[in-house]
Amino acid sequence: MNLDARELAATFDLEKLTPEFYANPYPTYRALRENEPVKRLPNGSYFLTRYDDLVAAYKNTKAFSSDKKKEFSPKYGDSLLYEHHTTSLVFNDPPAHTRVRRLIMGALSPRAMAGMEPDLVRLVDRLLDALAAKGKAKGKVDLIDDFAAAIPIEVIGNLLDVPESERDPLRDWSLAILGALEPVIGPDAFARGNKAVKDFLAYLEGLVAQRRAKPGNPDRDVLTRLIQGEDNGERLTEKELLHNCIFLLNAGHETTTNLIGNGLVALLNHAGEKRRLIENPDLIKTAVEEMLRFESSNQLGNRMTVEPFELGGVAMPPGTPVTLCIGAANRDPAQFADPERFDIGRTPNRHLAFGTGAHQCAGMALARLEGAVAISRFLARFPDYALDGEPVRGGRVRFRGFLSVPCTVS
Repeated sequence: MNLDARELAATFDLEKLTPEFYANPYPTYRALRENEPVKRLPNGSYFLTRYDDLVAAYKNTKAFSSDKKKEFSPKYGDSLLYEHHTTSLVFNDPPAHTRVRRLIMGALSPRAMAGMEPDLVRLVDRLLDALAAKGKAKGKVDLIDDFAAAIPIEVIGNLLDVPESERDPLRDWSLAILGALEPVIGPDAFARGNKAVKDFLAYLEGLVAQRRAKPGNPDRDVLTRLIQGEDNGERLTEKELLHNCIFLLNAGHETTTNLIGNGLVALLNHAGEKRRLIENPDLIKTAVEEMLRFESSNQLGNRMTVEPFELGGVAMPPGTPVTLCIGAANRDPAQFADPERFDIGRTPNRHLAFGTGAHQCAGMALARLEGAVAISRFLARFPDYALDGEPVRGGRVRFRGFLSVPCTVS
C-alpha cells in the first residue's frame, strides 16, 4: 500500500474534513478500510469502514445502542434539537423504538405501497411536463429543485395528509434539522436547526388537533394511524407523536432526493450504463439498488457501546461512540466484486444504504418505489438529458447529494 493512502488514513479526522473529501470521500474510505478499518479518531470515538464490522454493530443491539441522549447532550444542550433527535425513532432503542416502528411499518405495508403507486406516477409525470415546459422556455432546468426534491416532499405530504397549500416550508425545515446532525456545526446551523424544530412543532400541533377532530383513513393516513395507536391501546405520547412526524419527513425527504439526484448524475457519468438502462428498462430495480450502493444517500450511522466489545482486535469499553461508515462498507471488495464499478445489473447487492437489523430503514420500500418510478419515467421522457454546468454538492458528510444539478432536457 502506498504511503499516500497510509498517510490519508493516519491523518483522518471526521471533525476536520477537507474540500477534497467532501468532493470525493471514497479514496479516503478505501485508505481507512485497507490501513485502519477500526480507526480511533482524535475525539476518542471509532470510525468503522469494513462491511462485516458494520453488520456486526448493526445486528448486536445488546452491545451497540442507538440512544443518543449521552452523545447529543454536549452538542445540543437543553434545546429543541436535543429534544427532537433524542425522541425520534432512529435514535432510540427498544422498547420505544419497537413501538414507534411497528406503527409506522403498519402504514407502509405492501398493500399501502401498491395504493400509492398511481398517485406517484401522476406526480412524476406532472413534474416531467413542467420540466419540459421550463426547458423549452429557459433552455435549462435543475434536476434537484425542479424534480428530485419535489417528489419526496409531496409523497410524505400525502402520507401525513398535509394540505398542498401548506407544504412550502417542509423542505427548508428538513434541511435545517438534518444539517444540525453534521459532525461539527457552527452557531448559525444550530440556530437554524432549532428554529426549524420550533416552527415545525407549532405547525404539527395545529395539524394534529385538526386530525383528532376529523380522523382520516388509518390505512392511508399515517398521522391518523400514529394518533390512534395500535389495536391494543398502545399510543404515542404527544411529544413522541410530534417528533416522529418530523422524523418521517426528514427520513424520507433528503435521502430520497439524494437517491434520485445521485442516480441520474451517476448515469450521466457512466454513459454505457445509462444506455443499457434505457435499452433495458426492466433493469430499473437492480439499477436503483446499485445507485444506493455506489453513492449512498446516507453515508454515516452512529452507535454507542453499552458493554465491552472487541472489533478487529480493538477493545472498546462501554460508552465508546462509534461511527458506521456506510459509504465505505458499500464499496468493500470483501463483499462486492469490483466495488468501484457502477453496474446497474449487479446481483447480489446486499448494500447497507438502509442499514440492517432492528434499525433497518422503515421506509425503504417507499424510497425504492419513488426512485424506480422517478428515474425510469425521467429516462423514458428525456433519454438525452445532459449537464449544463457544474453540479453543486450539498457540502455534507452524513447525507451525500447535490444542491443543484443544471441540465438540459429535450
